[in-house]
Amino acid sequence: MCAIALASVTLAARSTSQQLHVEVVVSSLATIWAIDFAPDGRIFLTERGGRIRTVRDGNLDPEPWATLDVVEVSESGLLGLALDPGFASNGYVYVAYTYGTSGGGMQNRLVRMREDPETRRGAFDAVLLDDVGGARVHDGGRVKFGPDGKLYWTMGDAGNMPLAQSLDSWNGKILRVNSDGSVPDDNPFPRSPIYSYGHRNPQGLAWQPGTGRLYASEHGPSGAQSCCDEVNYIQAGMNYGWPGVFGDATAPGTVPPIVQSGPQSANTWAPGGATFVSNGPWAGSLLFVGLRGESLYRVALDPADPTTVFGFERFFQGEYGRLRDVVEGPDGALYLATSNRDGRGRPAPADDRVLRLTVR
Repeated sequence: MCAIALASVTLAARSTSQQLHVEVVVSSLATIWAIDFAPDGRIFLTERGGRIRTVRDGNLDPEPWATLDVVEVSESGLLGLALDPGFASNGYVYVAYTYGTSGGGMQNRLVRMREDPETRRGAFDAVLLDDVGGARVHDGGRVKFGPDGKLYWTMGDAGNMPLAQSLDSWNGKILRVNSDGSVPDDNPFPRSPIYSYGHRNPQGLAWQPGTGRLYASEHGPSGAQSCCDEVNYIQAGMNYGWPGVFGDATAPGTVPPIVQSGPQSANTWAPGGATFVSNGPWAGSLLFVGLRGESLYRVALDPADPTTVFGFERFFQGEYGRLRDVVEGPDGALYLATSNRDGRGRPAPADDRVLRLTVR
């Protein structure tokens, strides 16, 4: 069970003297899930119902870049997206989504799309990973390239908790593959895409500039045991404890989070995407967003110790509603995606929106 609340480890939110400026980039979208940027300045984003959209010069392209056949129920649908580091030359885009099976079940799949240079529209190219257990909840879904050039995909336990501890299942894991879907030779488990395990529903991935250290945000349990949302320092081959332990509870062979929200439901984050800040007043900070928490969170890390947190701040509580993703853009600004049309929010007339945040 969750043992120590956030406030008890002296990580209460601090006030800030920084000036935060927010502007709307694009609005009237349907349940944005992920954001990424093309070298030509376009913004790519996913809508959970199955559409990949593009924004250029502040204008939403009227036609989707691509539309996928997905199952959008509760938390499932079209989820993570990442552009290939070589997108300018190969046009590759990687996406994760939930689909229906012939027997009426649900599965998750990671695929590679490719842009037609003439039409600037995307088409299916290859399936990289398939037949990963899916469900109405806990489909993970974050897709990101690491500084090592490998492709990472977070996968939740799909509501089947014991799978998180089974190395025969890809559920409840962070997966790592080459860009063609093959398993890297240096993965911790031979011939397996599993990079770490014992996860409930990780949905944020971020690498610390300079060190390459990987951090992940993860949803803690709900119901009577809530909430104990976590930020974890991810190391190859390590076990992060779910479902046996979560929050600050420990067990031999498992890794505790560097910070967690505590057991009070009023403090839950329900964390989504994460990013590191590389410039400005927040340089070096880890940011993540909250759905139920309806906030942007900033974590100040000790540069000398990957597990020591010496500051924690919360911003915009309730101001923009549910937040699903945060990404540092190529212009140095921070881009946030709202998720108020996901069936659990209170959408404003302009939702869902991409917001651009600058910190001065």
